[in-house]
Parts: sequence; C-alpha cells; structure tokens
Amino acid sequence: MRKFQVITLFPEMFTGVFESSMMWKAQDNDIAQLSTIDLREFGMGPRKTVDDTPYGGGDGMLLKPEPLFAAVEAAKANDPTAKVVLMTPRGHRWRQAVAQDWSEASYGYIFICGRYEGYDERIVSLVDYQVSVGDYVLTGGELPAMTIIDSIVRLIPGVLGGAESAAIESFSDGETLEFPQYTRPEEFRGMKVPDVLLSGHHGEIAKWRSANSFKAKPDDANEA
Repeated sequence: MRKFQVITLFPEMFTGVFESSMMWKAQDNDIAQLSTIDLREFGMGPRKTVDDTPYGGGDGMLLKPEPLFAAVEAAKANDPTAKVVLMTPRGHRWRQAVAQDWSEASYGYIFICGRYEGYDERIVSLVDYQVSVGDYVLTGGELPAMTIIDSIVRLIPGVLGGAESAAIESFSDGETLEFPQYTRPEEFRGMKVPDVLLSGHHGEIAKWRSANSFKAKPDDANEA
C-alpha cells in the first residue's frame, strides 16, 4: 500500500478531498493510505509556536525549522523510505508525465505545506523534491498538495475504472489534449453528435478522434 502523508497547519482542509471519489476508493481498496500530520502538534512551548520573524528583517513570519524537522521525522517513522516533497513556487513545474512516474514508484511521499511568508531555508536539507503547480502564489501549500496527490493516486492501477482510462486522457503523451466526447441524446437543442461516432466503424472513429485532439498551448491563459 502506498502512503501519502501531508504535514500541514490545516489538516481539516484535506478531510473532504481524502474522503471522496477516487481518493476514498483508493483507500477503501487498500491501494493507498492518505493521512495528515498536524504541524502544530510539534510546536514549541506552551503555545505550540511554529513560526518566527525572519533574520534580516522583512514582513511576515517564517515556519521554524524545529517543528518541521520533528514532523518530517515522525512521518519517516511511519514510512522510512518515503520521499519528502516541498510545495514551493521555485520548485519544478508539475506535469502529467511526472505524475505517471510517481504513480509507478514503490515508495510513499511526505508533503510539506508551507504557510505565512515561507519557511526557514534549512528545512530544504530534508527535501527530495521541490514542486510547483504553476507560476502563481497561493496562501499555502495545501491546495497544491491536494492537486498533486490526486493526480498521482488516480493513476495507480486499480483506482480508475477502466484499464485505458488514464492512457487516453489529456497530457498522457505530455502534450495532447483529449478529443471531444459525447453521450446520449444524439441531438440536444439543435446540436448533433458527429455522424462518425454513431457509425460503429472503429477505424474511422479512431481517425476522427486523432484529428480532433488538441495540442496543449502553454500560453492559453494569456489569451483569455
């Protein structure tokens, strides 16, 4: 069973995600184990402090190294071979091909979700991978961690319904978007299903799908 552990100050954010849809199915079928570790439990002193002001001045607070080291060590005790993943804007851009590779790995993952202005740089010494989900900034690493875990777990054999579900979807080859798809009724408000899809001719259907797939464009957002 693959283990996915998330170190976060807001474990309640993951409840709905981990208990729904394919994430629930993966756990119910003993394919994956998804859990959170509350960083506050490793905070210092009576107030369980996890952050402090940065040396050199500046706005905001940084996550302290002591609680993060302790939390990672606790996660490692649960899964000694797990790789540590830091969610950070300076990390490598997450892609479908990487999700596929990680879904095929034999080890688990420990995700560190940053908060506030950032984290003490010394925690990077614990990290195997630094990952970003895009060139923008969020209030914390929780949403990116959910996104990455979802993209990995759904690709683990036995999670999705059909054997080819992941093989023919968008970005399965790194750049192609999936072809348009239709279901009943054949006509809705004057819009008809293409005749070729109703023909039963698998060769022609395959050619139509190939011709109607799209190439991903990296700058789509700039054209909105």
